[in-house]
Amino acid sequence: MNRALQTFRHQIRLWKNHCIEQYLHHRIHQNPDPYSIALRTRPYRVLWILSHMRSGSSLLTHILNTNPEIIGYGETHIRYQSLRDFKQLMAKVYWQAQEYRNLRDLKKLTLQEKYILDKLLHNNKLLDINLLTSKNICALFLVREPYRSLLSILDLKPHFSEAEAVSYYCNRLQTLVTYAEQIASQERTLLIRHDQLIEETALVLEALQNFLGTTTGFTEKYQLLKTTGSKHVGDHRGEILAGRIVRTQRELTSALSQVAIEEAQAVYQDCCRRLSQFTTVVGAYVGA
Repeated sequence: MNRALQTFRHQIRLWKNHCIEQYLHHRIHQNPDPYSIALRTRPYRVLWILSHMRSGSSLLTHILNTNPEIIGYGETHIRYQSLRDFKQLMAKVYWQAQEYRNLRDLKKLTLQEKYILDKLLHNNKLLDINLLTSKNICALFLVREPYRSLLSILDLKPHFSEAEAVSYYCNRLQTLVTYAEQIASQERTLLIRHDQLIEETALVLEALQNFLGTTTGFTEKYQLLKTTGSKHVGDHRGEILAGRIVRTQRELTSALSQVAIEEAQAVYQDCCRRLSQFTTVVGAYVGA
């Protein structure tokens, strides 16, 4: 009897999931415009976190996603090569970011968020840089100083050599500058440093609300998602499960040569200088 009941419940779940997926597919793909869907009057805006590994992007994702006007869940790993990929982003986010367990959850299917969120941490995710010129794309550039970034990368990927970690970090920062130059719009870009997110949190949260124009503000406490802590989506270390910003740094045992630190530091400083020329910086919103 129990086995029969379990089988029945499983079939119901499959039927429910199928219906929701079909509903999402219909809403998203019926309208051919890459930023619009059926039964919705305004187009979406795509919000990209353009960053690098171990930058605090998972923390920023959770802070953003707790706002009711933004929906995302982490790194989707979509390889963007045409406007059609924004439809894939919508479908993936609405399926992965939401829980559909009971009748109350059906209200999530109104699909009324203002922003669809993704984060891009690797150079092979944006295959057509011309997509950045779209007025419907906003970008948050998030960068972190090299010492902790590199130590954390080596901790996350123990198969990396020091040279590989430095190469990834430096190449990624240089690519971020290229992205900012391509967008060439301070209205659609905001630069956030990791140290600002941790140490000047109130300033960053105010800047986010002003930049994104959300009715609801942001707080340093955030909701956990069904994907929180999952590998290949974002940070799967314990701190992200706290539901708030954790300011104590965990111990990292890797070592870095002085040559590596100096090389990466020079690239980081140049990156911050050049990004600040093309993007809005957090301090610009003081008193806005």
